[in-house]
Amino acid sequence: MEASERIIILDFGSQYTQVIARRIREAKVYSDILPYTTPVEEIRAMNPKGLILSGGPASVYSKQAPIPDEGIFELDLPILGICYGMQLLGKFLGGKVERSAEREYGRGTLKVKGESALFKGLPKELEIWNSHGDKLIKLPKGFKSIATTENSPHAAIQKDKILGLQFHPEVAHTPRGSKILSNFVHRICGCKRTWTTESFIEQSIQEIRQQVGKEKVILGLSGGVDSSVAAALLHRAIGKQLVCIMVDNGLLRANEVASVKRIFANGLGLKLKVVDATDQFLGKLSRVSDPEKKRKIIGREFVKVFEEASHEIRNASFLGQGTLYPDVIESVPIDGNPAALIKSHHNVGGLPKRMKLKLVEPLRQLFKDEVRSVGEALGLPKEMVWRQPFPGPGLAVRCLGPMSVERLDILRAADAIVVEEMKLSGYYYQVWQSFAVFLPVKSVGVMGDERTYEYTIAVRIVESLDAMTADWARIPGDILAKISNRIINEVDGVNRVVLDISSKPPATIEWE
Repeated sequence: MEASERIIILDFGSQYTQVIARRIREAKVYSDILPYTTPVEEIRAMNPKGLILSGGPASVYSKQAPIPDEGIFELDLPILGICYGMQLLGKFLGGKVERSAEREYGRGTLKVKGESALFKGLPKELEIWNSHGDKLIKLPKGFKSIATTENSPHAAIQKDKILGLQFHPEVAHTPRGSKILSNFVHRICGCKRTWTTESFIEQSIQEIRQQVGKEKVILGLSGGVDSSVAAALLHRAIGKQLVCIMVDNGLLRANEVASVKRIFANGLGLKLKVVDATDQFLGKLSRVSDPEKKRKIIGREFVKVFEEASHEIRNASFLGQGTLYPDVIESVPIDGNPAALIKSHHNVGGLPKRMKLKLVEPLRQLFKDEVRSVGEALGLPKEMVWRQPFPGPGLAVRCLGPMSVERLDILRAADAIVVEEMKLSGYYYQVWQSFAVFLPVKSVGVMGDERTYEYTIAVRIVESLDAMTADWARIPGDILAKISNRIINEVDGVNRVVLDISSKPPATIEWE
């Protein structure tokens, strides 16, 4: 998509770079993340309205310090350096940075001095979040300090339209940080509020029609948020030229196929082909316990089933995918940097080249929250747009040990109870994920006056912002009691329910 106005963010390895981009978009301005190595000619050709230099784990004086093309300082663009980005400004423009005697980490108080458009409409004292070991001790020529913290006399600096912040305005721990970034893009860069859900949909429809023409598009519809919104957007653009294939691998949630049929085939009038491959998948997965082997088998079988089903669709030239922006951002290879582990593109994944289909990826510029907004604007129901994440391998990674129809049916029934009770309580849309896990562990119980020896279900409910870290959710005991009571009474084969109270790290959200 050709964004009429954009802010470019150069990534120096900060784990918060994507958060910066999201904050800019929340201000209704389009943002792009580029590697710090991007040549200045490429940046100039994109005609941005401003430039943001992200934070990063390195010191500007380290031999391995990531250094940008110095030509960026000659672009005559507004520039905002954040943390490491501010230290780069200091080093390149004649200031001095040194190791701080006291590392500033955590909450701090920013005291604003004088007047700056960056702090327009904000109080003179702000709660902020620091995370740095170096600090600027000598200002570059022509710069002035516009704010201080307890340990930094130059916590914010400015010279005309070049500014630096030693703290992180993008994180939630800086409560008024979004306003600071909004001031930068609107008041200093002069951007208008043109990046909206409606403008995205309108322009995407035009581009899809131009790209596809009169040819057909195949899309693998899983029932997840990304593929569902991609399907709805493509259908809005090209109607009957889109054919969706849903593969039922026997590892889906309860009533998943019926729900997708109701929303897409019946509700939107979308062409939907459902392939029941349960026996094929479960036959290959029987007696397999290793989670990585499960994933490989599921991926391999999906390709076979999807390819076979697609052959029945004549004159298809395009493959539609729900690829999102985080899937396509090039990570910066900085040693020890967690941001360098951004996941690779994986939505349909591994489809053979012999299919010779061209890709159409209408969501590849969007973050997850933007995808949900598009889904709402396209009229998809809340149950679909705001549903919780579901792993690609499905229930296979929530059914520990060898799988069987019996074990999957137990897990599916227990999981449906967890979801139903979380929705009834109002907590479903407040947490990141809530689901059941089948444990291949039997224990003694008493039901009626009889001894039982049956399986165990673990309940996993976590809070998270991005799944990189997570904590177990403190759900009221009466809700947990109802979940447990219903599972034990309604799901044959279970006599014990346990609650997973581990955080990530050291645990993961999923059990496998």
